[in-house]
Amino acid sequence: MPDQFDVTDVPERHRYEIRVGDQVAGFAEYALRTDPHGDGETIAFVHTEVDDAFAGQGLAGRLARAALDDARARHLAVLPFCPFIRGWIAKHPEYVDLVPTRRREQFDLA
Repeated sequence: MPDQFDVTDVPERHRYEIRVGDQVAGFAEYALRTDPHGDGETIAFVHTEVDDAFAGQGLAGRLARAALDDARARHLAVLPFCPFIRGWIAKHPEYVDLVPTRRREQFDLA
């Protein structure tokens, strides 16, 4: 597992990137929106991918944690449409509170 990695929000590409050295090892794509149903500003995670060259090193989990920590710091409600992000939240219940209560059942996080 690489010790030197960096997760950065790249808003012009609508994604968080995880880099190992100068290489993009993976990313989590998102869409920012204002929820018309009263959940305020939301970040909808739609796709997460790690390059095969970096598979099995725990980078996807590190990427998910960093992106969700940033969402929390920015007071964004999380909509985990991406199966990886949704599954990661399910395994780390301390992050379930980021998903609006009325939307948790939709993501099997009730």
